[in-house]
Amino acid sequence: MNKLYLVPDRGDMDRMCSLAKEYGCAFEYNDFFKADVMENPGKQKEIIADYGKFRHDFSQDTMHGAFLDVTIHSDDPRIKEVSMLRVRQSMETAKRMGVKGVVFHTGRLAGFRVSNYLRNWCDRNAAFFTEIAAEYPDQQIYMENMFDEAPDILAGLAERMKDIENFGICLDYAHAMLSKCPGDEWVRTLAPYIRHMHINDNDLENDLHLPVGDGRLDWQEFDRLVRKYRIEAPVLVEVNGYEAQRKSLEYMRRSGIYPMSKERER
Repeated sequence: MNKLYLVPDRGDMDRMCSLAKEYGCAFEYNDFFKADVMENPGKQKEIIADYGKFRHDFSQDTMHGAFLDVTIHSDDPRIKEVSMLRVRQSMETAKRMGVKGVVFHTGRLAGFRVSNYLRNWCDRNAAFFTEIAAEYPDQQIYMENMFDEAPDILAGLAERMKDIENFGICLDYAHAMLSKCPGDEWVRTLAPYIRHMHINDNDLENDLHLPVGDGRLDWQEFDRLVRKYRIEAPVLVEVNGYEAQRKSLEYMRRSGIYPMSKERER
């Protein structure tokens, strides 16, 4: 299993493929979640064909599904209908490419904890993604925390869906660190369900997607928590561009940040 993922740059694939080979990385594609691409089948085919020139086996790769304005739990039937359509379009693209997994977001209103809203969010997402998981058994589905204020609601969904073999949590550690909830609580609470992770750096106030090590996040603490709770999920270094990705990987290797080996383990 690949332990590291990179976001490929379609315009710089020679260097991207070289970097991925050097560090044993797979790719997570960020080209397909925007509405203008989902509305244009020709554009989708063009993107897939471009990547196919460099990587003929997509089976270890993942992709980011639709998330902007996607609200499965909406009371508005039109918003709900379009949200479900966008998820299915993402899954169809994943199936067509043969990638192993798709990342979606919770889509919750952060900090809005009215009981009816939270119950509807959990009930409707559980019902819908159980259906999607059955329709696409060859693709993993990862639900990512966005600007959620705490991990408990997402953990509740994951617990309800724990018997769905191709459903799990994507912990975005950088997003989690923008909340007031401690990192230990995030990782401990979600640990049984984490199957994928995203990392990048920020200033603890804004979602900046800086290279790992260039912001204020405590990466030794991240490493300690992941190892403490025995998480073995792969990690996407979610920064854009070859230079930022190489810088992140070099920092992680130098510092022994998961999934890199620590010096004493070598």
